[in-house]
Amino acid sequence: MSLFGASSGFGAGGSSVFGSATTDSHNPMKDVEVTSPPDDSISCLAFSPPAMPGNFLIGGSWANDVRCWEVQDNGQTVPKAQQMHTGPVLDVCWSDDGSKVFTASCDKTAKMWDLNSNQTMQIAQHEAPIRTVHWIKAPNYSCVMTGSWDKTLKFWDTRSPSPMMFLQLPERCYCADVVYPMAVVASAERGLIVYQLENQPSEFRRIDSPLKHQHRCVAIFKDKQNKPTGFALGSIEGRVAIHYINPPNPAKDNFTFKCHRSNGTNTATPQDIYAVNAISFHPVHGTLATVGSDGRFSFWDKDARTKLKTSEQLDQPITACCFNNNGNIFAYASSYDWSKGHEYYNPQKKNYIFLRNAAEELKPRNKK
Repeated sequence: MSLFGASSGFGAGGSSVFGSATTDSHNPMKDVEVTSPPDDSISCLAFSPPAMPGNFLIGGSWANDVRCWEVQDNGQTVPKAQQMHTGPVLDVCWSDDGSKVFTASCDKTAKMWDLNSNQTMQIAQHEAPIRTVHWIKAPNYSCVMTGSWDKTLKFWDTRSPSPMMFLQLPERCYCADVVYPMAVVASAERGLIVYQLENQPSEFRRIDSPLKHQHRCVAIFKDKQNKPTGFALGSIEGRVAIHYINPPNPAKDNFTFKCHRSNGTNTATPQDIYAVNAISFHPVHGTLATVGSDGRFSFWDKDARTKLKTSEQLDQPITACCFNNNGNIFAYASSYDWSKGHEYYNPQKKNYIFLRNAAEELKPRNKK
């Protein structure tokens, strides 16, 4: 029986006689631990695309490294390979055929890692750290899009040292997502730009941010026809905005919701509010996961506007998450995100990547 198959008891968790006293605070959800995790905070995770048989997970970290694991059907993880940058790695992505991985770093470069030969080559250069990297596969071109703190978005064909084109951003790039033919980039000073990628990338629309605080993460979602139709945007203020590009009724269809906050709404005690560190949409159900500095993950149904599940609290923030291509596995990374400054940094604390069976928990509830 496959551990990540629908029928497994994987991730269900046992209950102890002594209640929570015996639960392990670094893994309260009793999920599968990935072997040989990075030695510093984990910034990004990405699963291999559907074109590739099996499941391979890439993780980038502040230890300047990028690691690749094979995730077997029984849940075992096998470290396969590793590559280095000369600065922290902030983002990773796959080519659509699964043969290459692209990595973006604070060393101001992006690299292409050929997994077959295990060789890397530099494919991009900026004047400041590169925060985002995405592969774009269009009918008439394919390229890598990099977003940087130098306030530019650049497009590279991987064979030339100079970009095919670049677009000026209003501010530093903080997060981005691509689902062809759409890209969205969120920047410092709450900038938000949607791009269309057909024929060649161009600015489609600048949007007044639906959030009042610094943008932290963004993820594009699709409609029932599998076309990108909007995005979810997370901020450092425990809030996510669901924003459609062309909704029938903008005032009703676009909304925001609070998440990754503590103490409920009791006004007597101040509420702790945490950053939303990552958002990922389930590839089958269209539901979404958010992870936060509070050390919890939550699953949501944006159409029914309901929360499906919230995890127990881990003993450190969750910094990244992603689903595998068929949506059976949810990966999330636990490590310090510096949201409370250097005095809360404990170099003795290990970093973890966990895998959870996501087949059932992200199904939308039956409509009443």
